[in-house]
Amino acid sequence: MAFRGLRDADPLDTSVLVLQDRHRSHLVDIEQFQEVLHPRQQMRAFLSMWRMDPRIRPYVIRAGFYGIYRLSHIIIDWPLITYLVERWRPKTHTFHVPVEEMMITLQDVAIILGLRIDGPAVTGTCVLDAAGLCGELLGVIPPDEALRGSAISIGWLCQQLSTPTPDADEVGLQRSARGFILALMGSFLFVDKKGVHAHLCFLSLLRDFTQTSSYSWGGVVLAHTYRELYRASLDRRRGISGCITLIQLWSWERLHVGRPDFGRLASYPAPPFPHALRDDDADVVTGDVAEGVDDVLPVQQGIEPEESQSQDYHWGIGGEYH
Repeated sequence: MAFRGLRDADPLDTSVLVLQDRHRSHLVDIEQFQEVLHPRQQMRAFLSMWRMDPRIRPYVIRAGFYGIYRLSHIIIDWPLITYLVERWRPKTHTFHVPVEEMMITLQDVAIILGLRIDGPAVTGTCVLDAAGLCGELLGVIPPDEALRGSAISIGWLCQQLSTPTPDADEVGLQRSARGFILALMGSFLFVDKKGVHAHLCFLSLLRDFTQTSSYSWGGVVLAHTYRELYRASLDRRRGISGCITLIQLWSWERLHVGRPDFGRLASYPAPPFPHALRDDDADVVTGDVAEGVDDVLPVQQGIEPEESQSQDYHWGIGGEYH
């Protein structure tokens, strides 16, 4: 197949590109659409509203989402995200870049976000009794204005559950932890069109935190990100939902396009190391790395899995681990 050149990864015969007449890159080529995508991720707003109570930390750790919380807010490079969306092909779910076709993999999700990539699939229904489910697992019943279909307002969750009482028992702290994780999902992992609601379909999966940690959350985050890339690449969409931080950190790791020079730009927030990897910091989850992830890094580094059990790994600039 003949291509246009190093600066343009599209083939000369664009008829092989599915949905090209609706694709963002086609509209850019004919100079009909050149807007930068608008952000929908609300991680910064969520962290400003809800400072995690230390008493709910063990439950967040047990559920497997403490690493996501530690990622905190990273400044999004929206021109970079826009470029990647323009390079996304909805048929193959790959980025067409000048060097080759590339894609975000489960291994990338495991290393960048520290989420489990094996175990039972995250499935469920959006047809649910919102009042009964929230009353049972959150201890509060949301008013009609806090609901939008099967989604609940993140702001309302923060108002109701962000500050457990000083004498809160274990049940009360677990309810607060469920609200925190649900809001974290809605503002970071599964961001909707406005970024202000969290889907209640995930709440039933937070009933037992140990069981919660066994699900393949990395798989569903990757699938959701693929779907949002598909949607953003077509029909003059002006925004993109999903886990945008995953896309940006993947680009820094794999493409190095638009990646800051952390040695010279001290004011730019340095990328966090993956939660899935070990660290001797007292604030990091200790113990064995998540099952299904422990063999990924050693194989990448040419280290035998049994040799890696006694080593610590840190995220390094330039796609290196040390």
